[in-house]
Amino acid sequence: MAKYIFVTGGVLSSLGKGIASAAIGSLLEARGLSVTIQKLDPYINVDPGTLSPFQHGEVFVTDDGAETDLDLGHYERFTTIRTAQANNCTTGRIYYNVISKERKGDYLGDTVQVIPHITDEIKHSIKKVAGDVDVVIVEIGGTIGDIESLPFLEAIRQMRYDVGRENVLYVHLTLVPYIPTSGEIKTKPTQHSVRELRAIGIQPDVLLCRCDRPLSENIKKKIAIHTNLEEEAVIAAIDVETLYEVPLALHAEHLDDTIVKKFGYDTSAPDLNRWKDIVRKVKEPKNEVSIAIVGKYIGLKDSYKSLIEALYHGGIANDAKVSLEWTDSEEIEINGAEKMLSDVDGILVPGGFGYRGIEGKIEAIKYAREKKIPYFGICLGMQCAVIEFARNVCGLSANSSEFDLSTKEPVIYLMEKWYDFRKGKVEERNEQSQLGGTMRLGAYPCILEKGSNAFTAYKTKEISERHRHRYEFNNAYRGVLTRNGLMISGTSPDGELVEIVEVSDHPWFLGCQFHPEFKSRPTEPHPLFSGFIEASLKEKRSLFPYAPDKQKGKSDI
Repeated sequence: MAKYIFVTGGVLSSLGKGIASAAIGSLLEARGLSVTIQKLDPYINVDPGTLSPFQHGEVFVTDDGAETDLDLGHYERFTTIRTAQANNCTTGRIYYNVISKERKGDYLGDTVQVIPHITDEIKHSIKKVAGDVDVVIVEIGGTIGDIESLPFLEAIRQMRYDVGRENVLYVHLTLVPYIPTSGEIKTKPTQHSVRELRAIGIQPDVLLCRCDRPLSENIKKKIAIHTNLEEEAVIAAIDVETLYEVPLALHAEHLDDTIVKKFGYDTSAPDLNRWKDIVRKVKEPKNEVSIAIVGKYIGLKDSYKSLIEALYHGGIANDAKVSLEWTDSEEIEINGAEKMLSDVDGILVPGGFGYRGIEGKIEAIKYAREKKIPYFGICLGMQCAVIEFARNVCGLSANSSEFDLSTKEPVIYLMEKWYDFRKGKVEERNEQSQLGGTMRLGAYPCILEKGSNAFTAYKTKEISERHRHRYEFNNAYRGVLTRNGLMISGTSPDGELVEIVEVSDHPWFLGCQFHPEFKSRPTEPHPLFSGFIEASLKEKRSLFPYAPDKQKGKSDI
């Protein structure tokens, strides 16, 4: 029978419940236990697919096509699991399921209420992911005291009675701030947060105390006394230089020892050598490379969370520090690409939606193509590369029908019918389709052309990558584009969907329709990111053969 760890957060949001949950998963896997992780989100949207990146950050996409919370990316990067739709559940989805059942008559005769119907549906969603794993880790979104989270908290309170006390562990993440003016570490916020949690019937078993410095034994003892915990269950979650140091830091505080002891597991000591090696490469890299990210959501870095980490992983693969130059594409429209991009070693245009900033991205791509600077375009970044090539190499008045419905040369357009290899059926859509859940989503197969940069990176003929987009390469223009030097190096198995394009007379210029960042891990850097960083390092060395490895004035990841 699976055991359950429920992770809650108090005092304030953004303390790092997702990272903590993922790190716990990595530590338990290192001890030989199998895990899965689920995120329960309190917002009423059925999924985050139509939420603005400024409000909710990145939308993470799973193999089965689910648009989910960005924390699922942390889960995949820290553990060996591959998440799916069931690993992310929102208040909206819970209520949608309950109302659908009520309409079908499943509750015939009952007055449908939060307790038991909503809480039972939440518990059903939790048990659904358990399968045959040893431990299910469930992160509850929001902060203790938020009204939106109450049904989830009530459901996890009931779980201890449903599956047995010995099979449930409550981990509460809270803040222990240091006040510089008084020179004191304050425990009162943690005391109040635990009191709030206990008021709704949940006594935490473990406290993770976010802090910027070590906690003394006296501080830990004080927290333990006021929260009704053993001192060993008060864990200092100290700020670290890199996310991938978190498992090591929590292990040093004996968190995994505490968990397996409370669950009664007899496991060997964890093997954390791979995390130590990753942290070494992050802290003491042999090389450095600068990459410009040309986007329009640069004010909120969480909009590109998986992308940032995947670039970081590409650096790990090349033993290099990746320094990012965040470049607003609208500023390129005003100031020009030369002024904004002349000092970088590689240029990347990420995914996105809408026309704002597009001309700046196209100008950046032209600059990368003409100056032979390594270029990586992802989703919209590939589409913009096709538009730029069609305009400036082929002489077409090209655009995407997403940006201009009346364009004479729609090299990118809304494909209304295509074969879904994952679902095994033909999918259809049009301009009137609902926005939510109508994109080409999830994992699709792709066949690579030998001799291409893509094939060199992957070292295999067939791959599978995750998608999230509506618009596609227009095959009506395949002939004119390829005759002028655009290489189509990856397509769907039937050849209808163009997945990867490259420029033939360029050292490394690649655009992909999918989102490779969603499958990259620090332990398994994605081949395209590894190849892009390798090419960018070569670009730097060719321009500055006598320059030292370390450059100054860059903001690292």
